[in-house]
Order: sequence, then structure tokens, then C-alpha cells
Amino acid sequence: MKTELVKINRDNFTEEEFSFAAQCLREGKLVAFPTETVYGLGGNAFDATASARIYEAKGRPSDNPLIVHIAEVSALAELASEVPESAYALADAFWPGPLTMILKKSDKVPKTTTGGLDTVAIRMPADPVAATLIRLSGIYVAAPSANASGRPSTTKAEHVIEDLDGKIDVIIDGGASAIGLESTIVDLTGEVPLILRPGYISAEQLAEVLGEVRFDEAVLKRSASENIVAKAPGMKYRHYAPKAPLYIVEGKSEEVIRYINAEAVKNAAEGRITGILATEETKKSYTGGMVFCVGERANAESIAAGLFDTLRSFDETGVSVIYSESFADNPLGTAIMNRLLKAAGYHIIRLQKDEDI
Repeated sequence: MKTELVKINRDNFTEEEFSFAAQCLREGKLVAFPTETVYGLGGNAFDATASARIYEAKGRPSDNPLIVHIAEVSALAELASEVPESAYALADAFWPGPLTMILKKSDKVPKTTTGGLDTVAIRMPADPVAATLIRLSGIYVAAPSANASGRPSTTKAEHVIEDLDGKIDVIIDGGASAIGLESTIVDLTGEVPLILRPGYISAEQLAEVLGEVRFDEAVLKRSASENIVAKAPGMKYRHYAPKAPLYIVEGKSEEVIRYINAEAVKNAAEGRITGILATEETKKSYTGGMVFCVGERANAESIAAGLFDTLRSFDETGVSVIYSESFADNPLGTAIMNRLLKAAGYHIIRLQKDEDI
């Protein structure tokens, strides 16, 4: 299959530029497109064959649900069998934007789209390219991240080409995604709203609208949960992984730097290259290995935006092992650590003593 590349300037485009991609979606074909979070791999949400093609192109387990992307809030009534007032309140506060809601699905949504579940994940993206494509296609677009399953999510068209060229019909290049982490997912089907995936919209922001909100237990676990039911994308399987094994090092900053520097020396003696995921504040403290700066601790948004791109950059260097600093000192840090833990397969090196944690 030949994958067509369509370049669109998200700050200056015409609707005519979307005609080919929109037609492809209507015909059941697959189109990768940018959103404000990451690039998505879209297909017709009501077309079971298109959903199956998404799973096939990504190599994605079929019990991992897809998110349905919409252009109008009115779509909730068609996609969900029940729409609580809390859903409209969240839509009013955060849509369009990086928030996905889990609702009980209507009969129109095939279970191939929902990973076999009786619930459906719904989001209205804010990115003008995504919003225009969905509106002009005239359909609801099921779209997981546009990457090979298990690999870091894609925040640039080049990443999509690397993973999916020749496997899908169209890639829309709209530049880099602004946020860089997938949307926050909140489940509204129970008595208390549950956060199934942390993201740019924090628990504190959700609580301002919903009152009580909790994290699903699986989200806060620091070990793999392969036996859970994947109620939302990203809950069950290993994700975001670079090719080299990744370890997260936790402890006081000076101890983390000392440990990673020592490991880099040992690895070099054995002919192994060490990758180091550092921040602007610490990058000059590392004396060995191959150091990549993911962003500034003083600006968590920069870390979120650079995380997946940095993880992919290590793949081009031939590093044997990667060590990363830990992040969790602000609401967005929770989302960053959620992705890092999955990328590392929950491999954590703790330098603190228990009483110091």
C-alpha cells in the first residue's frame, strides 16, 4: 500500500486541502492526523471493518478500546445510551480539548471500536486540523495514537511515517502536537467519576466541575497490571517503550546523578552506550553516556511535550540502556510518570530508604 502524505499548515489552511483525507475516511480507509495531544490514527467509528484495520495496522490488541473523536457536543446523544449531566458539564468546561469521557455506548457503536466493552470513549479535539477533518468527513472518527503498538506515541508526522508508512492510506502532516501526552480519561459510568488515564486536564481541575473524583486503582499502581480489563486505552499493556531497556531512577537529585554517572562508567567499560533522559536543570551534571534533555522541571509542559520525541530519539543512537530521572511533583507530573512507568515496564531503581520516601 502507498501511503499518501498531505501537508497542512494548521495556522493557514483551506477546507479544500482536507477533501482527499475526508473522502478516505468516508470510504473506510485510515488517516493519521495531528491533535493537540498526539497524532491519531483515524477510521470510521461506525464501520467495524475500519476499526479492525486500525488494530491490524498498529498491531494493537483487540481488547484495547479506541477513542471516538467528534466535532459537536450533540454527538454524545448518538454515541451514548445514557449521557449524565456531568458529561455536559465537563464538555462545557474542557471541550474542545484534551479530555476523554467514558459513557455507556449506544447500539450504533460496534464493539470492534470499543474493544468488546459496553462503554465508549469520546473526545472532541481542539487542534484545528483534527477538528476540521472530523467535521468535513461527516463521520465520527475512532482514533488511537498513530504509532505501532507498544512504541512511544507520535507527536510528529515523521514518527507516524516511521511506524505506519505503507500500512495506512493517508498521513496528514500538521506539525508537532502542542501538548505531547494523550488526553485525560475519566469514566462517568459509575457512582463516582474515575480517572482511568491522567493527562493535561488534572484531577484538581476535574474536581472543580464534578466535586468528588478518584483515580482508578490501576492508574496509581507502580507495577504491571496485565490481568486487568482495559476500560480505557493505555491501562493494560506496555506502552511508549523505546528499543533499549529503560529504567527510572528515584531519589534525591544529587544521588540520582551520582548513580547514573557511575552506571555510565561501568557500561562504557563493557562497550555499552548509556542513554540518559535528563532535564535542563541537570543535563550538565552528567559526565558520561548520551544525554538527552526532555525539558525544564520548572516548566512541566515542556517535559510533557518533549517526552515521546525524546524516547524515540534514543532509538537513533544505538544506546544499550536508558536511565531516566523521575517526575511527580505537580499534577502534570502524574501524567508524565504514568507514561514513563509504562515505557520502562515499571522498572524502578529506588535510591531512598523507605523512611525517606
